[in-house]
Amino acid sequence: MVLQRNKPINIWGFTAPDEKIVVTFAGQHKQTITDKNGYWKVVLSPLKTSSTPQTMIISGSNRIELTNILVGEVWVCSGQSNMEYQMRKLAKIPKPKNEKLGFPSDEVAKAKNTQIRIFLVNRKQLIKPDSLHKSWAVAQDSALRAFSAVGYFFAKEVQAKLGIPVGIISSAVSGSAIEPWISPAAFAQEAYFKNQKVGNDPGKFYTPMIEPLSQFKIRGFLWYQGETNCFLNEKISYAYKMKTLINLWRKAWGEKDLPFYYVQIAPFNYSKTKGKIALDADTEPGFWEAQMQVLRLPNTGMISTNDLTDSNEDLHPTYKWEVGRRLALLALAKTYDLKIDYSGPVYKSVAFKGGKALLSFDHLVSTNQITGFTISGKDGKFVKADASVEAGKVVVSSNEVAQPVAVRYNWTENPTGNFYSNGLPALPFRTDNPLVNQFKTN
Repeated sequence: MVLQRNKPINIWGFTAPDEKIVVTFAGQHKQTITDKNGYWKVVLSPLKTSSTPQTMIISGSNRIELTNILVGEVWVCSGQSNMEYQMRKLAKIPKPKNEKLGFPSDEVAKAKNTQIRIFLVNRKQLIKPDSLHKSWAVAQDSALRAFSAVGYFFAKEVQAKLGIPVGIISSAVSGSAIEPWISPAAFAQEAYFKNQKVGNDPGKFYTPMIEPLSQFKIRGFLWYQGETNCFLNEKISYAYKMKTLINLWRKAWGEKDLPFYYVQIAPFNYSKTKGKIALDADTEPGFWEAQMQVLRLPNTGMISTNDLTDSNEDLHPTYKWEVGRRLALLALAKTYDLKIDYSGPVYKSVAFKGGKALLSFDHLVSTNQITGFTISGKDGKFVKADASVEAGKVVVSSNEVAQPVAVRYNWTENPTGNFYSNGLPALPFRTDNPLVNQFKTN
């Protein structure tokens, strides 16, 4: 396995009551006495980075040796099917259309990096007290074939750039809504959900698949989920559910500022699906907008995937290697303080002057003519707009709109805009965003 560096490390287990336990690792010797239920825990002092395998010895009436332990960086990734999406699928999918992003279809066959360790959560086994070390494996062969592609490619990028061991824990369930990853108690503590009945089995996956991990020290979280909730046409409620989840997980680990990086769901023809809830062309852009509100919480980040699909009929687009890489860029810049380009343009504000809209962005280094913008006047009718970068701002206008009041970019479930910085796409947005004053971060 990989243990998290530079943090106190919990080591725990069960045996007979009133038994003396001694834990030896990396020159440390810690001991304790089990309680009346046989539970015990010791806390190792923060460990330094170690790429050399070490052995942990736990002794009481019996003796356990855990071998091949490295010390580095550990992340937990979770969500639904696009996070669960297994490495084995890369060998079977058609060649992607965007050749610039590569196609590591043979990654499992080539993967031999013993500095990357993976842990795949099985909710039926995890609740057993001795199971946490059993599912750790080096990221190769059959273990890697069954593992999250997004999680692995994130770990691969981080390990390559930092040159230290990386452990990645995947705990995801295909088709899951967000509610099962949140405890009922957490919903009860969020003011937005007061007097609301929250459906979709709150706590169903949190209790067996997240909570048991919470004593295992980590660096942060990766989250790729939302399609199920988008099908329910959620907007602001999803932002509050994400806020509730983030606060709960951070509290469970006892660290209020653990990084939480997540994925904007990919384009899909939600408006063409038939179900109990009628969806339209604004359904997915509205959901993206809700996802963006969460960026106002501290230590969060979101990557855009609106350019990472070859078909809007595919709810599980390929390019998972690029999703993992983009998440890694966030972590490398924001968590590990590397001076790298990690974001496409992010909208900040707009001013209207002389029949034009002047938009300000963070991470704006684009100079091309830009497509994907629309503009409207007071009549609310949006038309295709011209856009270019001038004096550090994006200037948007149309001959059809004399007095513009609102601008949108890629506000469609079929986005084709080409607004990039640092090779990374802008997040879709609208200046007439109604959620800004609806979402409360405290």
